[in-house]
Amino acid sequence: MKNIIIGLVVLLLFPWAVAESRPFDVEDLVSLARVSDPRLSPDGLFVAYALRETDRDNDRGVSTLWLVPTAGSTGPVRVTTPTSSASGPQWGNDGRSLYFLSDRSGSQQVWRLPLDGGEAAQVTDYPLAVRSFVVAPDGRKLVVSLEVFLDCDNLECTRERLDERTAGPATGVLHDRLFLRHWDTWKDGRRSQLFAVDLDENHQAGTPRLLTPDFDGDVPTRPFGGRSDMTFSPDGEQLVFVARVAPGEEPWSTNTDLWRVALRGEASPRNLTSDNPATDTAPVFSPDGRYLAWLAMARPGFEADRRRILLRDLRSGKTREVAPDWDRSPYGLAFSTDGRTLYTRADDQGHRRLFSIDVASGRTQAISGDGAVGEFDAGSGVVVFTRDDLASPAQLFRTDASGGALGRLTDHNAERLEDVEFGAFEQFSFAGAGGREVFGWLVRPVGYEPGRRYPVAFIIHGGPQGSMGNSFHYRWNPQTYAGKGYAVVFIDFHGSTGYGQSFTDSISRDWGGKPLEDLRLGWAAAQAQFPLLDGQRACALGASYGGYMINWIAGAWPEGFDCLVNHSGVFDTRSMYYTTEELWFPEWEMGGPQYENPAGYERFNPVNFVDRWRTPMLVIHGAKDFRVPLEQGLAAFTALQRRGIPSRFLYFPDENHWILKPANSVQWHRTVEAWLDRWTAGDPDTTRRGTGAED
Repeated sequence: MKNIIIGLVVLLLFPWAVAESRPFDVEDLVSLARVSDPRLSPDGLFVAYALRETDRDNDRGVSTLWLVPTAGSTGPVRVTTPTSSASGPQWGNDGRSLYFLSDRSGSQQVWRLPLDGGEAAQVTDYPLAVRSFVVAPDGRKLVVSLEVFLDCDNLECTRERLDERTAGPATGVLHDRLFLRHWDTWKDGRRSQLFAVDLDENHQAGTPRLLTPDFDGDVPTRPFGGRSDMTFSPDGEQLVFVARVAPGEEPWSTNTDLWRVALRGEASPRNLTSDNPATDTAPVFSPDGRYLAWLAMARPGFEADRRRILLRDLRSGKTREVAPDWDRSPYGLAFSTDGRTLYTRADDQGHRRLFSIDVASGRTQAISGDGAVGEFDAGSGVVVFTRDDLASPAQLFRTDASGGALGRLTDHNAERLEDVEFGAFEQFSFAGAGGREVFGWLVRPVGYEPGRRYPVAFIIHGGPQGSMGNSFHYRWNPQTYAGKGYAVVFIDFHGSTGYGQSFTDSISRDWGGKPLEDLRLGWAAAQAQFPLLDGQRACALGASYGGYMINWIAGAWPEGFDCLVNHSGVFDTRSMYYTTEELWFPEWEMGGPQYENPAGYERFNPVNFVDRWRTPMLVIHGAKDFRVPLEQGLAAFTALQRRGIPSRFLYFPDENHWILKPANSVQWHRTVEAWLDRWTAGDPDTTRRGTGAED
């Protein structure tokens, strides 16, 4: 009671001492702790996970490992030091140790941490960095992925060749085939290959044994493959992994297959999915080892086809689809401990939900509610997963196997966000292209006052087969604009995911058609439904396909907005075909190679309509962006400058398709905010739209 009275006196005498709320800002965004990669202990009592925190002094993220009881009985505990990064936690078979990747020895190697006391010990000590690894169910061996030259018969050969290249005065690299470069990295002739490693009684790794001899493919797949590309059988005798083996055709092939290799005897991987010329991925064994489940697409060359859940009986060899009538495209799979249920996540009408699927009947049930589910794990009657939404960064949650009440296990950003105010948000719908119901979202500005009208940031998502909905994004986060006084609108146009495969399919060969119509109709519908939106003070922003759409809007809808922001957007679909790396993407989207179907590339090509451009545009590009190469941004800026249109070019020499470094992210946001402020400031009843005039 005494403390309560003292608190009341302080409030009365010193009201300014009470912390006032403040709007969310990019400084908050880059400083947030990020929860990822939850892994259940064998008994299901604990979950290990990674937490990325920001080291602003060194302009980087540092990942450490944490433990928390799944019952939520106590809070999380950090188990690795923040002096070096630790990632990819995996439990030892006894549930009393964690294996993980760390660069604390100078290169990325596998380490082991005993949880009943003691320091982490290095497990592998190879002359090459370990890219990824999995622990065998019996805890006696690992399988590791190492980048090697295929003609080398030991790891030292690869190390010596790399050192010779660095030491020599000549710097030229000769290539005979594509890929020359992928995502943000130039190829140097190495492949990621799998090696089996026996562990001694002290958990030290022995000499690695190649499991993929003469295997002209990367395991895990490039550029984003990881541990989910590899899985042990429950008895530890076999490994199933994902690889694309398409020598000379890799850049235009989406044909990843499942391969099986025995851990004993002579290695000879066998292709399990040779009958499917499209994507096969995400393999998991049932706990009893009888079944293998995985995700498979049906159409070769299409990276956004519906991922079907396939189940193979390894006794009979028969394969069937699970839940064939479920019109969603799932990510990742995990079996329940009894093998009767599969868990997965999928985009679902503006959310990304966790689903349970009855293996026998295919009955599907959402078990996570609204928001966006990230990585997950299942076992021993519990499912753990990360979840975020438009007003909350990712945290760790649990539910029981039947999808009961959610339990929150972490709250890492509570202190940083305790005085932060987020903009309220809601979903809306309207009749889009062809009369189809299309969904969008509104985020109100922080401090919203009824009756006032606010400038608008109109965000266009990339992909294009993706979704921008109820999720917390660490790059394109609507709350950073809401915190600056903007209302934010974004639309899941035709081509977006989570609304059925036919809706996703509808954008291919129609990039500037139905999607633009949806954006026009959605913008009009939002203004009609929400009077707070000042349609005369609005800027459109987009990246990748969204950046393409900004370039397309500049010519096809020049009166639409007061300013534009184009991040890594396609400017010329023709030249884009010959400079991007994954050729399967433009070949599917535009209807074949450019030289076979030039009309398909010209139909919605922004470069053909530069004569109509007049809207001020900020162009942003990274030098290491090999997906939409830098020259696309340079060309757009050249067109703007030559036409005398107010424009700026923000160049990042050390970033790829995404802006990832904390300081660069802050610079990106401050530049974009200043651009929006410049063109939306002033009298809301006066517009300079489409004049191209300077201030």
